[in-house]
Amino acid sequence: MIRRLLLLVACALLLLAAPPRAHAMPIERVVSPGGIVAWLVQDRTLPLVALQFRFRGGTAGEAAGAQGAARLAVDMLDEGAGDLDATAFARALQEHSIALSIGASADSIQGSLRALDAHRARGAELLRLALAAPRFDADALERARTRTLAGLQRQQEDPRSILRESFGRLAWGGHPYGEGAEAEIASVRGATVEAMRGFLARRMARDNLVVGVVGNVDAAALGALLDQVFGGLPARAAPYDVPEARPAIDAERVVVVRRGGPAGRVRCGAPGMERGGPGGVAAQRGNNGLGGGGFNSRLMTEMREKRGLTYGVSTAYHALDRGALVIAPFSTDNARAGDAVELLRAQWRRMGEEGPGEQELEDAKAYLTGAFALSLDSSAAVAGLLVTLQSEGLGMYYLSRRDALIRGVTIEDARRVARRMHGAPGFLTVVVGEPA
Repeated sequence: MIRRLLLLVACALLLLAAPPRAHAMPIERVVSPGGIVAWLVQDRTLPLVALQFRFRGGTAGEAAGAQGAARLAVDMLDEGAGDLDATAFARALQEHSIALSIGASADSIQGSLRALDAHRARGAELLRLALAAPRFDADALERARTRTLAGLQRQQEDPRSILRESFGRLAWGGHPYGEGAEAEIASVRGATVEAMRGFLARRMARDNLVVGVVGNVDAAALGALLDQVFGGLPARAAPYDVPEARPAIDAERVVVVRRGGPAGRVRCGAPGMERGGPGGVAAQRGNNGLGGGGFNSRLMTEMREKRGLTYGVSTAYHALDRGALVIAPFSTDNARAGDAVELLRAQWRRMGEEGPGEQELEDAKAYLTGAFALSLDSSAAVAGLLVTLQSEGLGMYYLSRRDALIRGVTIEDARRVARRMHGAPGFLTVVVGEPA
């Protein structure tokens, strides 16, 4: 929890800070001959390139009941493209040890490409074909449709998925962020090739694109690769308007979804700080939960160590482009679910009233300044960070300022943010199980 609050304050300070002269990581802004922008970190130690990309705007901008079709459309991008059917496309990736993935979320279409230098050109061409010339062959489409429907139907029986969907539907109200599996199933069943191609054409365009690249490639070679992969896409995306999502959590509420079994799965939460604000963009980045997500957090100490109410509990900042939640999932014995929820709520309220202690703040600073580099353990992870920095508007100089900003957070700063994050009266609890 303290680490989360600390990042909130550090990001607020970042917005007021001037760019430094040096960078912790040598990031280069590359503009291709065709005008496509990417951030590059050159790494000559390995003969490979990792490319991550994001098209802003995802399934939430589609009409009600159409999100499943949009996700199916993105799933079809690597199911055959150009003159390669699904089998030939998969074989081409495998034979050249190329890793390519593309997926859709509520707010974006995102993907990645990793290839050895010897196969970089082939990897770029396969990605180009997937984005610009997907085939939508009838047999491949029906396989993908069947696979997607089976996955959605399994979700309707899985307690974790039931909990996640039930909480999301209640928390977001009628907003597209709260659309569940039932609506997606109907959408996937009725999806037409025309509708799927229409979604891709609206969203995948050059003005909607963010790219991060890490590897053994210079600016000139990367510029040519960017034009090869993305240059044939439309210049401009269609207008994209998702309404602001104000979580429908303005009072204490407990909802029980009855499912048999010895344990109950619980998710508690409240509205989070907006993503576009000075704290929200930092809070949603890769930190591991309220109270630090480890054995020293307040929730773990009170709920696991002292009372044995759960094996593990943490919180996460779930931020989307148009809204945010702070959530706390855990599992507990059905007979003690009420005690566990009440204790978590008490600790949540206490943090909002008192904020962190001095030692908690110092421990969080030590962790955050020491552990960040460990998360950047691959070229793909660094490329993903480059995309995040651009998407969130943090700037190239963020990494070189990060540790100083964290160290500069005062206890007053942290407590002020704690009041905002955890002091609101609204609190939603969903339990899937048979709680006493």
